[in-house]
Amino acid sequence: MGKKTQHCLLLLLCLSWVVHCSAAFVFWTAVVEISYVNNNNNETEDKFCECGVFGRHSLLKKASGIVVLPTGDPKGCGPDPVYSRNSSSPPWIALVKRGNCTFSEKINAAKSLGAAGVVVYNADGSGNSTSHMSHSEATDIVAIMIGNAQGMEVVRLVKNGTEVQMLIDVGSPHGPWIDTYWLYFLSIAFFIVAAAAITYFVFISANRLYSLSMHRRSEKKLKSEAKRAIKQLQVRTLKRDDEETTSDFHMCAVCIESYKPGEVVTVLTCDHIFHKACIEPWLLERRTCPMCKCDILKALGVEEETKENISVDSPPDATVITVAGGEALYEVPLTDPASSDPERQQHRYDNRAFEADAEAPRG
Repeated sequence: MGKKTQHCLLLLLCLSWVVHCSAAFVFWTAVVEISYVNNNNNETEDKFCECGVFGRHSLLKKASGIVVLPTGDPKGCGPDPVYSRNSSSPPWIALVKRGNCTFSEKINAAKSLGAAGVVVYNADGSGNSTSHMSHSEATDIVAIMIGNAQGMEVVRLVKNGTEVQMLIDVGSPHGPWIDTYWLYFLSIAFFIVAAAAITYFVFISANRLYSLSMHRRSEKKLKSEAKRAIKQLQVRTLKRDDEETTSDFHMCAVCIESYKPGEVVTVLTCDHIFHKACIEPWLLERRTCPMCKCDILKALGVEEETKENISVDSPPDATVITVAGGEALYEVPLTDPASSDPERQQHRYDNRAFEADAEAPRG
């Protein structure tokens, strides 16, 4: 994987992490609407405001019902039933004061008795301020917080015997990244990064496919030229009295087997001989002599217009053949990169059988 790809992936991960972390600071406001009959003029009065805040673990949905206060302690704490209701019909909403116990305990106490929702109003002296309450142990219920002033207004109505209907609705999200311009910026940045990453991957894939296609075409052309060159090489059938069959020092450097009468061998342009069945597949892939690296295409005058544009899979400096002898293993380096003498490169061997074979023509 390239460095640019890693940078794109890292940028995407960072962007996702920022969005995920920002979501933890987002809170939703709640629209609170109350309806009751005024005892002075018997007229129905409706009041609503976007003055509540949904709890972190609250359901984000509507809830409605009759407002019910705790009996005794207005803070609704304790394991014993603290409400005059014990069923969910008709729907009712618990209104409790902040303090004395956790939010989860307040909410669970009302939930266990069938409340459709829980409204927690802030402590005395806090005005209309609210907080984003956490109640991880009380879920699957609508729970909001309102200011002390709004809560005490409803408490007074209920204590005076007025039946108050309350409707809680989902308001709007708020947080450090919820500003409209930030949303536009994050959306555009995300799509730009995603489009850049996709474009980069498409470009890299297309470039690799193109390079692979060109490499295959070049290899195909070189194999075609190698086939033409192989047809021009001398082919012999060994006889019983030939030197290659009578001496144990002569063997095929490809399969490391001695020559036998009746076998067909190919003589390369450098005068090295090999089994025909061994050398032809080798030449199709490498087009050079296994022993001296003589290029048969150049030696026979076959054009190689595309050879410079491809990478040869075999090592360019040396080919090593491991020869198994009777008692030890001999590694035979077929070229000596440190030497500039072609004659020395062609005939320097560590295996004694090859060394004797190389010295024989000189004598």
